[in-house]
Amino acid sequence: MDSLNHTLAQQVVSWEYSAAATPDLNEVPVQPFPASLHEQGETRVIALDLSDILETPYLATSPGLLANYVRICTNEQISTKVNSTSEVFFVMRGAGHTETESGTIDWKQGDAFTLPTNQGVTHFADEDSALYWTHDAPLLDYLGVVPNAPRFKPAFYSREYMNEEVERIREVAIRENRNRVGIILGNTDSAKTKTITHTMWSLFNLLPKGAVQRAHRHQSVALDLAVYSGPDTYTLIGKKVDEHGDIINPVKAMWETNTVFVTPPGWWHSHHNESDENAYVFPVQDAGLHTYLRTLDIQFVR
Repeated sequence: MDSLNHTLAQQVVSWEYSAAATPDLNEVPVQPFPASLHEQGETRVIALDLSDILETPYLATSPGLLANYVRICTNEQISTKVNSTSEVFFVMRGAGHTETESGTIDWKQGDAFTLPTNQGVTHFADEDSALYWTHDAPLLDYLGVVPNAPRFKPAFYSREYMNEEVERIREVAIRENRNRVGIILGNTDSAKTKTITHTMWSLFNLLPKGAVQRAHRHQSVALDLAVYSGPDTYTLIGKKVDEHGDIINPVKAMWETNTVFVTPPGWWHSHHNESDENAYVFPVQDAGLHTYLRTLDIQFVR
């Protein structure tokens, strides 16, 4: 009979050290998901799935996150349950409420809220509604784990709160030519990492009319919701910048209201608003985890 050593030896493989610099993993693509996906049809969850490209056996928009559109027709409801530690919701349109194990959350267009591990929640729409829902189930699926306790308390960010906070810092941010004119949404339970949950990060960012927000990059994947934009508003995304800080051979991701696009990790990206209307974007990233691991590596062009 073979010893256990012989059986275990069949799992062994090795590589020359430098081969680890180029693992056999597909890149995260620059990918748009149009608003038309959630603007018509029955009440349902629409996964923004890139699992075929990422080669994951589970739904995923990035290696660690799954973004979804949740369409809810007038006076209808839908339940969602997922094996995750963090869920971020943004109300793209409509009004209604969500029943959770902690109580009822009333919401309207422009609000956001977060939930930790849940045993299932139900969303009710008073009018035709759509939620942008992102969670970290792909990370847990990759690790093969289930959460056993919440890591933060639920939080609610009203449209009024976010707009007032952006207006509060707007003048100084523009005058000092800061890279972004926005607020990082936080939770007191994630104050150490300055993130919305312990694994996820969200920004409510204003792109003023006629403005350009210069390029920056980070190792987290950004799943960007264009909350509102006029025409000719877009993000340029590319792997390298030139000596002037401009992106070389960029991909152009157009902003269209209530549309999501993916910005890959490590790629430079700059925001451009050539319209006469202010625009807003709500990115969700796995930057909470990267911040904790000290791997976010955010960089700005000079």
